[in-house]
Amino acid sequence: MTFFDIIEFTLWNNSGRDYVVALAVLMGLFAILKIFELTIIDFFKKRAKKTKIRWDDAIIDFIGAINWQFYFYVSLYFSSLTLELPSLLERVLKYLLIIFTVYYVTQGLSKIVNYFTINQIEKRKKSDNAQNTSMIKAFGIIFKVAIYCIALLMVLANLGLEITPLIASLGVGGIAIAIALQAVLADLFAAFAIYFDKPFKEGDFIIIGNDMGVVKYIGIKTTRIETLQGQELIISNSDMTNARVNNYQKMEKRRVVFSFGVEYSTPLKKLKKIDGIVKKAVETTDLTKFDRSHFKEFGNFSLNYEVVYYALTPDYNKYMDIQEEINFKIKEAFEKEKIEFAFPTQTLHVDSFKKK
Repeated sequence: MTFFDIIEFTLWNNSGRDYVVALAVLMGLFAILKIFELTIIDFFKKRAKKTKIRWDDAIIDFIGAINWQFYFYVSLYFSSLTLELPSLLERVLKYLLIIFTVYYVTQGLSKIVNYFTINQIEKRKKSDNAQNTSMIKAFGIIFKVAIYCIALLMVLANLGLEITPLIASLGVGGIAIAIALQAVLADLFAAFAIYFDKPFKEGDFIIIGNDMGVVKYIGIKTTRIETLQGQELIISNSDMTNARVNNYQKMEKRRVVFSFGVEYSTPLKKLKKIDGIVKKAVETTDLTKFDRSHFKEFGNFSLNYEVVYYALTPDYNKYMDIQEEINFKIKEAFEKEKIEFAFPTQTLHVDSFKKK
């Protein structure tokens, strides 16, 4: 078969010449798209790395995710427009273009969501504000699911399917599912409330009811707390939002009250020195603010003092370090002054009697 025979060949009302033109269009468009990918996109990638803004990197990644198969099919589709093809084949080519386009757009948007999710998590970690990073991941998943659902509906609509009845049936089905999953949805909306209202965040020490511990994870359905005993306590988000929560991480300072007793045999002169000793012990300790110290009462076996001060830190371990240092200083000062702490004692008085 000679070249002229090929040119004179006819298929679907298209001559061989028409197919040669379509092939030339295919190769030309594909070459242009590849040059665009290798030069223009590469140029913008290099420029994006030099800028301080981050969203341009996400857009470049979006465009860069498109591979050569998509460029080839786009070239094939537009080259087919120069030919007269059967209506069924035209529809197939059109539908495949729609599916390819929606697929790559969906993939690109999913990458952008991933990019911003990871970026937000890294920013919070770098600023020592790694709060609710688990919720950011959950929101990322929700956004990606929404993107895929919308993409599916767009494909079905462009394929000529009637999606209105489908959406209506999904609405009715959604109501039935919502009724069946009331508890799950309540926890989901509670998770949103926790994230936006921020009554507590990951890393906070909280008390809820009779339980206390550090918040380790805030998920879509549950919040997980590491208790002081070390076990993991799992509480549904709806219970967390409906309960009274004491968040000790929100404290700017902690009011501390403690008592001690000295022996009844302690002279009055030394009793009067005790307030000054305690005040000095508190004020010479870092992160404290002295409030008061008083000889409070005559106890059963001791003369009792009450001390009040503020620990200027929300950290419980730091507060215990402060209290320990104050105790050491008071003990040291008492030893110098020969003041004895009281311990439980009981004196028994026996009356003598004469035998008649």
